Amino acid sequence: MPAPLSVPAYRGTDFYCDVAIPNPGALEVVHEDELVLAYHHTRPFWEVHLVVVPKRHIASLTAAGAEDEADLRALLRVVAEVAREVEHEHGAAAVLTNLGDYQDSKHLHIHVRSGPQR
Repeated sequence: MPAPLSVPAYRGTDFYCDVAIPNPGALEVVHEDELVLAYHHTRPFWEVHLVVVPKRHIASLTAAGAEDEADLRALLRVVAEVAREVEHEHGAAAVLTNLGDYQDSKHLHIHVRSGPQR
């Protein structure tokens, strides 16, 4: 498993638009295309912890609308690919997104994780 990257504390509301998407070279990227970025979490909560995020700003899963269909399809395709790899390599994977007050960064993102909490 890769070591977490040293990322300074972020105090904004959209880490993905402000930091991750414009600076993928600072991340341990596992997938990037024109619509989606997937990378190892910079401060992992679990033994294996990846984040998959649409590059276009969508506030959350419940804020998504018909105009977001292409981005959501691309996002779910990559989530399935990443989760399949994690499941194959580690025997199990969980897929999670947060909403409302549980959502620290107000940009739709999906966690793919495996193993115990750190």
